[in-house]
Amino acid sequence: MTAPAVGLDSQRVLIAMPGCEAATMRLATPLSAELGHAAVSHFPDGESYVRLCTPVHGAEVAIVCTLDHPDEKLLPLLWLAIAAREGGARRVGLIAPYLPYMRQDVIFKAGEIRAAEHFAALLNPVFDWLVTVDPHLHRISHLSNVYCIPTAAVEAAPAIAAWIQTHVQAPFLIGPDEESRQWVAHVAGICQAPWAALTKTRHSAWHVEIAELPNIPTQSVPVLVDDIISTGRTMLAAADLLRRAGQPKPVCVGVHAVFADNAYSQLCAASAEVVTCDTIPHPSNQIALTEPLVDAISRIFDLPMPSSKQMLV
Repeated sequence: MTAPAVGLDSQRVLIAMPGCEAATMRLATPLSAELGHAAVSHFPDGESYVRLCTPVHGAEVAIVCTLDHPDEKLLPLLWLAIAAREGGARRVGLIAPYLPYMRQDVIFKAGEIRAAEHFAALLNPVFDWLVTVDPHLHRISHLSNVYCIPTAAVEAAPAIAAWIQTHVQAPFLIGPDEESRQWVAHVAGICQAPWAALTKTRHSAWHVEIAELPNIPTQSVPVLVDDIISTGRTMLAAADLLRRAGQPKPVCVGVHAVFADNAYSQLCAASAEVVTCDTIPHPSNQIALTEPLVDAISRIFDLPMPSSKQMLV
């Protein structure tokens, strides 16, 4: 069935990549945007096929694609952005609640690459702007260090803090490693709760060790807070340390529910509850970020056509 044409009074069109339909629908109404339609599939030989079904000439277009499993999503995403551009879109933006490759931000061994900047180099030429949620900014201090298009990074901390205040009595927030310090400190500041960050030694993606715990007040509920839960090994090591110290099972809170292999089931067994934001669709999603995403997207939609690269702060 042919999708309806963009109306004369329509300025914004949101297009969902496969798997992002629900998120796109949540954003469309508050953004006063039309839901666009695209076909994304593969030929028998594995090559990606896209077809933009909604006319977008003169429209502000945004593609919604959370980029977990990025290698399989990237090429169709690029093709769809090019289709929108060739279709006459005024601008083509990317709404990527989870932005990958940001942890590959430094070269540790000869022959490696700083993949974060090279991934950005693939997106920069085809998109006019980017909105994401809590990109892993550690050794890269700001997205402008690698992205030369306007960007907005939504903070999940206020929504996480609100969830903790509603669901956890007497929380003691714990960042399971030094890289989590920035997130746990921000959330704890909003909650006005005590907090600490642990020290981790990573031997491999699947083997980490964590130093001793801080003193946790009696009757407090430990809450582990991190941005990305991937293998879950960092949180599992922290949960095990709490168990051996006679502490109750922690509540585990993450921004991005990556959950490689059986990480989720293992973490559920080791914790009182596992909760994530809705940046990646997952059964653990309990913290909605639609409202702050809409605010950030609205601001970037309203930017004038730039004469040069810009950055939102």
